[in-house]
Amino acid sequence: MIRLAIAGALMLASPASAEMLGSDAAACRPGAGSNGGPAIAAEITGLKDRTGELKLELYPGEEADFLKDDRALIAAGKTFRRVSVPTPAAGPTTMCIRVPRPGRYALLLTHNRDGKNKFSFWSDGAGFASNVKLGRSRPKVEQALVEVGGGVTTVRITAQYLRGLGGFGPITP
Repeated sequence: MIRLAIAGALMLASPASAEMLGSDAAACRPGAGSNGGPAIAAEITGLKDRTGELKLELYPGEEADFLKDDRALIAAGKTFRRVSVPTPAAGPTTMCIRVPRPGRYALLLTHNRDGKNKFSFWSDGAGFASNVKLGRSRPKVEQALVEVGGGVTTVRITAQYLRGLGGFGPITP
């Protein structure tokens, strides 16, 4: 009986059964029909803690537009989308963000730990689908690129935080 309960709990905790988070969650659910895809399901790991909020931001896949002010991108008729959720207290974390059409996009994850609506270099985390150590320099668009097809594209993003003089990197257990 206890083994069955443990096995059931492990199955509930597996990424395959993780609750899809965010205002675009319907676009990533299996069998979503006309509401499904194109979208990105971001499986997020390596969170420093479970405070604040998580944010996914979608940018055009061009260096000139990467991390540009959202108002400027929208005014120019370019792709920009943001999905924010409170950081889940426990369990796997998978967020969904719709994309306008299949293609190449840049995707940024931020973990806003301090509750302010501005990225804090000292406390907040960031991550990209490439999972390359961010270090101290401004990220390049190549680190954030995701090719999205007509359905749901799954990416795994490990959050990175300031780790001393070496800059941003994943938290190591």
